[in-house]
Amino acid sequence: MVSSFPPDPTYRQVSASQPAEDELRQQVEQERLLNQVTTQIRQSLDLKVILKTAVEQVQHFLKVDRLLIYQFGLNSTCADIKETTSSAVVKKKNYKKNLKSELGHGFVTYEARASEAIPSVLNFNEQDECFTHTSECIEKYNQGLSYAIDDLEIAYAAAPSPCSQSLLENLNVRAILVSPIVVENKLWGLLIAHQCLEPHPWRDNEKTFLKQIAENLAFAVYHAQLYAQLQQQKNTLEQRVIERTQELRDALEAAQAANRAKSEFLATMSHELRTPLTCVIGLSATLSHWSFAEGSEKAIPLHKQRRYLKTIQESGEHLLELINDILDLSQVESGKAVLSISEFSLSKLMKQVVRTLKEKAYLQGVTLKTDSRINPEVDLFHADQRRVKQILFNLMGNAVKFTPEGGKVTFRAWREKNLAVFQIEDTGIGIADDQLPLLFEKFRQLETPYQRHYEGTGLGLALTKQLVELHGGRIEVESVVGEGSFFTVWLPDQETTPTTPARARRIPKNNTKPQGTIVLVEEQEDSATLICEILTAAGYQVVWLVDGPTAIEQVELLKPKAVIIDWQLPGMDGYELSLHLRNSSATQQIKLLALTAEEPSEEQEYELSIMVDNYLPKPIEPVKLLKTVTALMA
Repeated sequence: MVSSFPPDPTYRQVSASQPAEDELRQQVEQERLLNQVTTQIRQSLDLKVILKTAVEQVQHFLKVDRLLIYQFGLNSTCADIKETTSSAVVKKKNYKKNLKSELGHGFVTYEARASEAIPSVLNFNEQDECFTHTSECIEKYNQGLSYAIDDLEIAYAAAPSPCSQSLLENLNVRAILVSPIVVENKLWGLLIAHQCLEPHPWRDNEKTFLKQIAENLAFAVYHAQLYAQLQQQKNTLEQRVIERTQELRDALEAAQAANRAKSEFLATMSHELRTPLTCVIGLSATLSHWSFAEGSEKAIPLHKQRRYLKTIQESGEHLLELINDILDLSQVESGKAVLSISEFSLSKLMKQVVRTLKEKAYLQGVTLKTDSRINPEVDLFHADQRRVKQILFNLMGNAVKFTPEGGKVTFRAWREKNLAVFQIEDTGIGIADDQLPLLFEKFRQLETPYQRHYEGTGLGLALTKQLVELHGGRIEVESVVGEGSFFTVWLPDQETTPTTPARARRIPKNNTKPQGTIVLVEEQEDSATLICEILTAAGYQVVWLVDGPTAIEQVELLKPKAVIIDWQLPGMDGYELSLHLRNSSATQQIKLLALTAEEPSEEQEYELSIMVDNYLPKPIEPVKLLKTVTALMA
C-alpha cells in the first residue's frame, strides 16, 4: 500500500543541525503531545475518538503532509472499519501464505492531511498488482521495527519497482515513515507518515516519537479489545439470565398448568367415581335393609329389585371402565404395555363394536350406520385385537355420547395396502378449532356449552391416541362446531409392516420338535396362559403348576431344563421355592427364571442375582421372554 518501500534502499538520510533552543523546544512539545495522547488513552475507552484525535495531533506536530492508520484484518475490533464509508480495501498478493492468512485484507481507517490539496487515500482502491508489502517487511513490522525512506525517487532509482513507483507518484508521496502497531505480539496495523511535496530527512526524534505513539495506540487497542470482550460477556450473561428467567417462568407456568390439570382431574374423578358409588352403596343398602319376602308388607317389589340390581351392575361396570382407563394409560405411558398380536377379521370386529353400542345409541335416539369397504380377500388383519376394539369403542362411544337425539353416527373401514383405516363420522356438537390441539390431552374435557352435561374423565381420547401410536399408527380429527366430527385412524398390519417395533410383532409359530421341558409356577391364569402359548409356539414343552410345594415334587420328578417362578406366589413364595431348589442336589443344576411384579430395587436385584439365573418384570414381553429362555436353555 502507501507504506510500501523497496527492500534495500541505498539513499542515506542527512540530519540537519538545529539550534539548541529549537531542539529543546521540539523535545518539550513532543513530550507534551505524548503525555496528552497517553492521558487520553487512559481516560477513554472510545477507540474511535482516541485514534482520530491521535492522528490529527501527530500530523500537526510532525508537520507531515499526510498521517494515516492502516489496519489489517477484516474482523478487527476497530469499530471504525464498518463505519468508514470510503475505505480502501487492499488485497494481498505477495505475502507468504502464513502471513497472508493471518493478516487478511487491510483498510485505511483514519487519515489527517495538511491541506485539501493532498489527495486522500481513504477514497483510494489499490489494485492487486500494485501491492508491494513484501514478506520481509511484514516480518520486520511483526518485530516492532520501523522503516523510513527520505526520498522515494532516489530509493526507486536504486531498486526500481514500476508499479509501486507509479502508485506513489499518483499519490504525490515523496518520503515515508512507518511504525507498526503490534497488539499482543500480533501485527494489528501501521502508523504511516507521508511527505508529498518534497523529500524529508527523517530525524531520530521523529522516528522515536512516531514509534512511541504507535506503542501507545497498541495499548489503547488492547484495552478496547478487553472492554469489548467484557461487554460481550456481559451481554451474553444478560442474555443467559433472560433466557434462564424465561425458562423458569415457563417451568412455573407448566407447573401451574399441571397443578390446575391435577385439580381438575381430581374434581372430575371425584364426580365420576361418586356417582356410580352412590348408586351401588345406596341401592345395595336398600336391598339389604328391606326384606325380599313377597308376603311382607315392606318388601320391595320384584320389578324394583331387578331394576336396583341392574343399576348396581351398570354402576359397577362403569367404575371398572374408569379404573381400567387409568391403569391402561399408566401402563402405556410407562412403556410396559405389550401388544398381544393375533389374526382377526376386521368386518367381524366392526360388527362387535356396533353391537355393543347399539342399545346405548337406541336409548339416545342416535342412528348407527356401518360402511365396510373391505374385500373378503384382505379382511384378515394382524394386531392386538383387544386394543383395536378399545380404540374403536372409545371413538364410537364418544360419537354416540356427543350426538344429540335424531343424529347419526357412521362407522367406515377400508384397507390401504398394509394399513387398516377406520373412520367415525358423527353429526354431533363438534369441536372448535382452538380446542382441537387439546383434544388428546389427559384429563381434559373441552370447554363447551355442554361441559358437565356429559360424563367422563377425559382419559378416553388420550388413551386412544396412545394405543394407536403403540401400534405404530396415527389418528387425525376434523370438526365443525354444530355440524359434527370426523375421526380417522390408520393402523399398520403388525405382521407385514417393516417398521413395527420388535415387541409388537407377532411371534411366529415353530413347527420344530420340542426343545426341552420347562416348568412354570404361576398362580394367575391369564399370565400362565400367555406364557404357555408363547413357549409352546416356540417348541418348548411347558408344565404349568400353581403352588410351591407341588412344584418341588414335580420338578424333582420331571427334571426340566428350566423353571419359571412367579416371585409373588402365595404361601411358599418365589424366594423360598428357589432356595429349596438350589439346596437340593437333585435340582440345584436347573436354570431358574423369576417373574417380578415390577422392576426390582437394588436390594431385591441383589437377592435375585443370588437365587436365580435371570429375572423378567411383568407384564411379560413375548420377544424378551423367548430371548431370555433361549439363553437359559442353551
